[in-house]
Amino acid sequence: MNRPPPAFYVFHGDDELTCAETVAELRQRLDGSGMADLNTTVLDGQKLTLTDLRNACEAIPFLADRRLVIVEGLLSRLQQKGDRFLKGLLELLPRLPQTTRLIFIEGRPLPDSHPVLRLAREHPRGYARRFDLPAARELPRWIERRVRRHGGRIAPQAAARLAEVIGSDLRLLDQEAIKLVTYVGSEREITVEDVARLVPYVQQAVVFDLVDALGRRDGRTAASTLQRLLDGGEHPMGILAMIVRQFRLLIQVAELRRAGENSTTIARILNLHPYPARKLYVQSTNFTPAQLERVYRYLLATDAEIKQGNLAPEIALDLLVAGLTGHGSAR
Repeated sequence: MNRPPPAFYVFHGDDELTCAETVAELRQRLDGSGMADLNTTVLDGQKLTLTDLRNACEAIPFLADRRLVIVEGLLSRLQQKGDRFLKGLLELLPRLPQTTRLIFIEGRPLPDSHPVLRLAREHPRGYARRFDLPAARELPRWIERRVRRHGGRIAPQAAARLAEVIGSDLRLLDQEAIKLVTYVGSEREITVEDVARLVPYVQQAVVFDLVDALGRRDGRTAASTLQRLLDGGEHPMGILAMIVRQFRLLIQVAELRRAGENSTTIARILNLHPYPARKLYVQSTNFTPAQLERVYRYLLATDAEIKQGNLAPEIALDLLVAGLTGHGSAR
């Protein structure tokens, strides 16, 4: 006997991009009349009542066979078996009208013991899928697949570099993949040089490497990283500006970290992308507050020396690296 098509779905996990694409594909399959927009309701699970959900599910489709109800962030609210909302929901789901498809979307994994997740797995009209982010070692392969999906090719080294500087933000990785394919086309594969030229986070990652080396007092690595920036066409004053900004952010991140904030809330407070916020959070542990203040003052003094004509920018950067990694006054 054939299993009936699902009436309710539980999509949960950290991979927001794949989840969103799956919902879009499902919506397209259900749209046999071209009236999907008029027959789709999206509900905020943080504000939703059981009555509102029941009314949405029992509404009659308009000039179509199906209507789609999408509920975001409800199930993480409903964990306790004694919850009246949860009890009513468990009674509603098996009795959904044949004309309704209900999708629950959760941006983090639900525990296996969650009653709605268990019902979706066990009931013949339920369906559950967990969307997990790829592991770090799998990200380059994921990038290669996305580039092929967009009609291009990418060298393994370029995919690895893109994964290194952006991390597991799949939506951002996909946006950068589209940009690279649009720039390079399908005639040749995307190279490391293309990534360095077009992806803004690459140069930022080199600045992170430089500050990491300064934090470790690793003069040799700091000097070679500085040379990489210069060889990449960065102006010495631009490099100094990036280093100053980096340490200014480190001071702010360190203060917020000591106040109990994590990298996610810090990104929101400082209006940063999650990638640099995570890097700054880790990097801030390499310095004490007093060290950060001394380094920042040293940087401002270097900037003043250059602008007053007392030092050439290239020499000033070399002295800066020596002063911050050796036995100079900045220590």
